[in-house]
Amino acid sequence: MIHVPTAPWVHLVFDLLAWASGLGLGVVLYRWRLRGMTAAIAAKVGGGYFVALTAGAGIGAWLAGSLNTLRGDDPALSHSVAGALAGAIIGVEAYKAVRGIKGSTGGVFVGSFTLGVVIGRWGCFFAGLADQTYGIPTALPWAVDLGDGIGRHPVQLYESAAMAWFLLVYLLALWQRAAWATSRAFYVMCAWYGIQRFGWEFLKPYPPLLGPFNVFHLLCLGLAAYGSRFAFNDWRRPRDRALSVPGPDNQPV
Repeated sequence: MIHVPTAPWVHLVFDLLAWASGLGLGVVLYRWRLRGMTAAIAAKVGGGYFVALTAGAGIGAWLAGSLNTLRGDDPALSHSVAGALAGAIIGVEAYKAVRGIKGSTGGVFVGSFTLGVVIGRWGCFFAGLADQTYGIPTALPWAVDLGDGIGRHPVQLYESAAMAWFLLVYLLALWQRAAWATSRAFYVMCAWYGIQRFGWEFLKPYPPLLGPFNVFHLLCLGLAAYGSRFAFNDWRRPRDRALSVPGPDNQPV
């Protein structure tokens, strides 16, 4: 068992690092590959898009997190990155439906969101038991003691590693100018995030909501279904669903 020093305030440090790193990567990817796509989306969506995105993310984050923690042994309000993602999607898709906007508009956020999760989950890990994202007990050699003397799955690091793998695949695809990386990367990211986190949720002591499934199981099934459906639709009809505006790399965006 590995003993890990923890402190709740560390979470804020990693949150700030995640936000800064995500923003920095977003700028780099914009200048490197996504300038054309970003310009096309900005011209199409209008300022209300970001209002819908921000409002949806905020409501979703606190609603999903609190639905989970208020049902536990120590009820408290909380927020969740999975809820923020789902809420942002609902807000943006509703806005797009009202405005009649077609095609993916989230590609510019893929790198930033993914890196934010990769770094942010380390903050959850070092925040310890107070963060309420710890894993269930295990006797595996890499079990971690977060301060209560119980060996647990480092489930936060499992998720960080899974999203780091996706980020590497995504960056390689951008480097190779793969079509999916500019036309449907957001959908692929949602599908992967939902699938991998659905699995890790079985290693958390969250209260079940429906059978063996907790709040995040159901939320992640929704994210996986959403991402898979639209990624598949874009794969079948890329010219119909992608924003077809010539970019500097001559890729449909």
